[in-house]
Amino acid sequence: MWAPILTALIPRALTIATSDSGGGAGIQADLKAFAAAGAHGSSVLVALTAQNTVGVSAIHELPPAFVRAQLDAIFDDIGVDAAKTGMLFSKLLIETVAEYLEARPVPLVVDPVMVASSGAQLLEDDAVEALVGRLFPLATVVTPNLPEAQALAGRSGTREELAIRLHELGAAAVIVTGGHGDEAVDHLFDGSEHVEIPVERHDVAATHGAGCTHSATLAALLARGETLLTAARGAAAAASRAVERGLVEVGAGEGPVDVLGVR
Repeated sequence: MWAPILTALIPRALTIATSDSGGGAGIQADLKAFAAAGAHGSSVLVALTAQNTVGVSAIHELPPAFVRAQLDAIFDDIGVDAAKTGMLFSKLLIETVAEYLEARPVPLVVDPVMVASSGAQLLEDDAVEALVGRLFPLATVVTPNLPEAQALAGRSGTREELAIRLHELGAAAVIVTGGHGDEAVDHLFDGSEHVEIPVERHDVAATHGAGCTHSATLAALLARGETLLTAARGAAAAASRAVERGLVEVGAGEGPVDVLGVR
């Protein structure tokens, strides 16, 4: 007698971010990280960059109506088990994305991308308030690096102090990542418990896309049903390995990380 073959659903992860024409960060890094973590990746682009390992020479913002059309296309057909935001660039784009996700909430990783590894500004000055006020309350977790956490909190401090402050600003949970500063540790605060996740640092001139890889892996693992702590540990390990295998020979600047092991 015939019976249908039941198969497990493939975890579906969505990145809402910006294209990096050099392939090292942004949407391109996110999709590679999703694949490496065993999730199907979909993408909604909010902007395009003319970018390589040396810097960002131009940014083109996409119309909000087109951003919403992409979101509809993904949510109405493929579906989303978890999402992440990356470089959203402007107040208008942040508000567009926040308005959509308010109506269609999913587990959400907010990576508050503010400055590229080359030093280029990737978030307009008037967009910071919208990022905190509109996206933080929707986030399952926000994942700033140390300089971003300091800028968002408006103060210096330890990772623990900054995580507490960002939680007070509306984020349900915070991971202040460990790629900067003296301590090689990701600090996770979920509003009640502080957890330090050791991170192995590698002296490799190929860190472009490390933050994107971390937050995208985190989103993919949440899409797979992992707890936040387990996903945070997995994201830290994946980002560290990606830097260790970084493609130093690609480009004249900071090379891209390698989450897929292409060598």
